[in-house]
Amino acid sequence: MQRIVIEPRTDWVKKVEEQGFLFHSLEDIYWDERAYYTFTSAEVDELESTTQELYEMCLNAAQHIIDNDLFGKLAIGDQWKQYITDSWNNEDPALYGRFDLRYDGKSPAKLYEFNADTPTSLLEASVIQWNWLQDFDSSKDQFNSIHEKLTAYWAFLRPYLSDQQKIHFACMQGSIEDSINIQYLRDTAEQAGFQTIFMDMADIGWDYENRRWMDLENNEIKNIFKLYPWEWLTSEDEKFSQFLLENSTTTWIEPPFKMLMSNKGILPILWELYPNHKNLLPAFFDDDIKRATIKNNCAIKPILAREGANIVLRGPRVAEQTEGSYGGKTIYQELCPLPNFDGNYPVIGSWIIGQQPAGMGIRESNNLITTNKSRFVPHLFT
Repeated sequence: MQRIVIEPRTDWVKKVEEQGFLFHSLEDIYWDERAYYTFTSAEVDELESTTQELYEMCLNAAQHIIDNDLFGKLAIGDQWKQYITDSWNNEDPALYGRFDLRYDGKSPAKLYEFNADTPTSLLEASVIQWNWLQDFDSSKDQFNSIHEKLTAYWAFLRPYLSDQQKIHFACMQGSIEDSINIQYLRDTAEQAGFQTIFMDMADIGWDYENRRWMDLENNEIKNIFKLYPWEWLTSEDEKFSQFLLENSTTTWIEPPFKMLMSNKGILPILWELYPNHKNLLPAFFDDDIKRATIKNNCAIKPILAREGANIVLRGPRVAEQTEGSYGGKTIYQELCPLPNFDGNYPVIGSWIIGQQPAGMGIRESNNLITTNKSRFVPHLFT
């Protein structure tokens, strides 16, 4: 694994915007092709097999949470236990997820967290960096079958959906990043033959008489992909959260059981189930006395924080933290800082699509904590 500095394409802005990538430079450079990361095929094989193994471990951890009634460890209220359990036992359709990994090509990849519910950076990981590679050196390869796997998996899911012809796609439309990510996912579903409808989360309505979800055109919402966190949907502050328990005819993607895997509380559970696993870091809940073993060398993370917010890094030569609006229960994870490539700290985002590894995207920062302002840098392998 190496970082190579290069000259960007002179017309890169025009090209990425033509491909639908409109948030390449919001506050600062986000899409950054002034460099790329290069891997060997053996390193890519390692990342691929690690992603598959971690996914299977997360599935086992979810089953363990349900079997042993550990919902409270994840701060999930009692009213949602059966809802999640039913979703799990029914094998509700799940499309995708992204593992954030520490990797340097020299030692085994380490899991930081699993973005199992609402991962973004999808368009840039699939289409944008692939087209960059075609311009830069089409003789090289890339760990990237994201687009093909998305389209194929939508087609595979058809028999398992409540409506085999139509899917609603929803997000908060005030976010350009969320809107473009969901429009890209909508496009992959249309390529698989579905009719799609785009809507704002705030426009989801409830039919009191028939106990079902409706859109603004008074159509029943039978399938909905929502780029909106489950912990927000199930919050007591959500006006329609109470109706989730009253409706069983709508298929939600990602499904309710993803609440178990997107929660950082799964990290201590993974460590308990797979102690000393080469791809895991020691992790403990904040009320576990064993966290004292790493208290001076740890990352402290709220179990429901997003985009690198409210994280504290504490170590002998490390002291970083980020601000944010997240609080509540935390976990302690042994500190394993990102590798340093000339002052750039990359995190590997390894995608799982339809139960299979599908590719990676790299976000890099000038600090050790990856946030929503970190840059996206393309990659290739030889």
